[in-house]
Amino acid sequence: MTTFHAVVWIDHSEAHVLLFDREHVEAQRIKARSHHTPKHGNPGTDNAYYEQVAHALQGVAEVLITGPANAKLEFRAFCRQHHRAIDQAVVDVVNSDHPTDAQLVAMARRYFLRFDQTTADPSQR
Repeated sequence: MTTFHAVVWIDHSEAHVLLFDREHVEAQRIKARSHHTPKHGNPGTDNAYYEQVAHALQGVAEVLITGPANAKLEFRAFCRQHHRAIDQAVVDVVNSDHPTDAQLVAMARRYFLRFDQTTADPSQR
């Protein structure tokens, strides 16, 4: 599915990757293989997990990353280091609890509508 927008809800155990356009939504759930907690209190970074999530986002022009804890920031840092195109496609990283996939898409549609309106080239209106 060729899409312009994606929303990723991510924590240390799973990611919900939702690619969407005006009419279609394609959802994918990716499970982390490991989400153990080392002595310092933060779950271990699972590069293979983040790699799978990044792979699901290949070719998407605008990505919104969301989630309840630090995994969203760790994933962004992973993309910054290993997937520059995806990092450049990320428009924001926002907090969210545990919405359903339908709630995620609705939130992302509202977000991208506002984002697109504020970043649009006035000469194209």
